Amino acid sequence: MKKIVIALGGNALVKTGQRGTYNEMLQNLKAPIKQIARLSKKYSVVITHGNGPQVGNILLQQEATGLVPKMPLQLLVAETQGQIGYMIESTLDQELMNLGISEKKLFLTVLTYVKVNKNDPAFKNPTKPIGPYFKNKIKNWRMIKTPRGWRRVVASPRPITIYQKREIRKLVDSGFIVIACGGGGIPVVKEGKNLHGVEAVIDKDLASAKLAQEIKADILLIATDVENVFINFGKKNQMALKKLTMSKAKQYIDEGQFAQGSMLPKIQAAINFSKFRGKRAMICSINKIIPALEGRAGTQIVRG
Repeated sequence: MKKIVIALGGNALVKTGQRGTYNEMLQNLKAPIKQIARLSKKYSVVITHGNGPQVGNILLQQEATGLVPKMPLQLLVAETQGQIGYMIESTLDQELMNLGISEKKLFLTVLTYVKVNKNDPAFKNPTKPIGPYFKNKIKNWRMIKTPRGWRRVVASPRPITIYQKREIRKLVDSGFIVIACGGGGIPVVKEGKNLHGVEAVIDKDLASAKLAQEIKADILLIATDVENVFINFGKKNQMALKKLTMSKAKQYIDEGQFAQGSMLPKIQAAINFSKFRGKRAMICSINKIIPALEGRAGTQIVRG
């Protein structure tokens, strides 16, 4: 079967206006996971996911009290991999049972860490949004203003390689549905023979594209909270793009059409995958994964 990497955006768990309770997140997961369960009949599936709201909330919890020791950001990324992996697994198990194929399908969450460069310029220029949106800027935090309000940002270095790529590839080839690269993976640097975690959050779309390349996937599908890629987004003359060539995408990037920390890394991830694998990449709504795969929805990234 063809291999597909499906990257679920943060809205797969927390929608605009929600607090991100456990019940809200489980309910929100039903729509994408129901589609993924159906796709598992025809495709070998790897699921990746974001963690921006979740890791941001854990950071807020840490700062709310001094009674417990504060943990480093890379450890919180690992924590969210376990939390969200559990919720995806439990939802997936139910949907596979609903289809009557739970006995035939195996699934597993892989704690995933990703190599980054300790000298990556991203550490000097944090751009990755995490946590909730705020009406006002908060003192002592590095923040950016978005259309929805102020949001905290941290460093987002470029992923160099996925350390568990061989294990993930073997699991997929053995028939497992694999959940990996949660929150973009745990960022680590290598010093001598040892690996050390670093204070950062890797963009999950760029990490997903890297994983898709390294396990030789056939398709990269990035699911988000908009129906298509748009140019002039949020303006009166905004236009949805059904197809987007790589050359045109690069032109739009140079024009500043895509927001940093939002649509820009999705476009870059799609370009990276299509360029190195020569395979299909697409960006679509979280609710239209199957229609996008069939070419009836979303934005298809094509060579040219």
